[in-house]
Amino acid sequence: MSRVFAILLLAVTCFGPIAAQAQQLQALARLEMAGSGVTGRASGDVDITLKLTQAVPYRVFTLDKPTRLVIDFREVDFTGVTKEALIRTDLIAEMRFGVFRPGWSRLVLEMSHPMQVYEAAMETDPAVGDALVRIRMTPQDAALFAAQVGKDHRGGADDVWALPAPVETAPAKTRPMGERRVVVALDPGHGGIDPGAEYQQYFEADLMLKLAREMKEALIVSGRYEVFLTREEDVFLSLQGRITKARIGGADVFLSLHADALAQGTASGTTVYTLSDLASDAAAQNLAESHERSDLLAGVDLGEQDDLVATILMDLARIETMPRSEKLADAIVLGIADAVGKIRSRPRLSAGFSVLKAPDIPSVLVEFGFMSNPKDLANLANPAWRTRAIHGILNALDRWSLQDAAEARLLRQ
Repeated sequence: MSRVFAILLLAVTCFGPIAAQAQQLQALARLEMAGSGVTGRASGDVDITLKLTQAVPYRVFTLDKPTRLVIDFREVDFTGVTKEALIRTDLIAEMRFGVFRPGWSRLVLEMSHPMQVYEAAMETDPAVGDALVRIRMTPQDAALFAAQVGKDHRGGADDVWALPAPVETAPAKTRPMGERRVVVALDPGHGGIDPGAEYQQYFEADLMLKLAREMKEALIVSGRYEVFLTREEDVFLSLQGRITKARIGGADVFLSLHADALAQGTASGTTVYTLSDLASDAAAQNLAESHERSDLLAGVDLGEQDDLVATILMDLARIETMPRSEKLADAIVLGIADAVGKIRSRPRLSAGFSVLKAPDIPSVLVEFGFMSNPKDLANLANPAWRTRAIHGILNALDRWSLQDAAEARLLRQ
């Protein structure tokens, strides 16, 4: 295990009290009105759907006098929620919500007559990280209702706060030290409903997919790399989904491939981007708020940690990863320049691209010129030029991986 992951695991333990304190100060999730609602059926059943910005522990039980359903969360922000917008049935007479003790939120639905919890479940979207709590209520005899009040109705759960079944996290990936092939994730930009830049009859998504397929073949033929594409065809893939694909595939390196176009002005040549320092803090915060907790850092279970701890751990991971990304970007600039000749006068830039925000994978975005520039477009459409550019990237990866492995061996000693 690398030193950074040893630090991460230690930090999970050391910052445990901070996590508990932070949960008393801020909600982990928000209730989104779009996608939420309480509706009635002709049968007398009530369907409750609550859309949360992320999965959090919850429990469901009923109380009597008056008959009411109670849903507790650790914890949810109800800002902007109103009875008029959420309740769409007269089977629910009243609604109350708020913090009922530090770190815990409560939603109370007062029923017009006794009803039992027929089913209760939470569904999560692994690509986005949000969650849906679905509860079905059915009419029940008053005596039976009274006998079951206070019982948690999540199916087999006792006094434990409910979460979805834990997603198996990828094992902590050790940094390559020359003992194995380097795993490269190639990410052809855009795709599907998002064609990217368009110029004349060319689309960025198509050109980058062709380039990625050719690059994959060249890297594999070298015998020094394992390679996979985040998308193999013309399909849409979210920015976070691309990071998820890279992590599931065990990527040691993430290369995002693009070609820009300008509506006005002229620009030409290849540009290589890394994540900027200014964007890094925002990246960690946004990922902590919106991404699937098990998918933030490979081998580190953040399911029980709040945003503060998750952000700290991602910052620690970037202490090691960002300098490696910078060195990789520098190597690619030199490699492409040697292979194809002139590139941009300022080929090395940094920005807050979402696909560069994986905290534990060295990540670089390569803009292979501008489709709005006739020469760059001709190059991108030319198999011979693409071959030279790919050869430049292969040479860059060779140099970088050898230097990176040597550095890793020194750090291990």
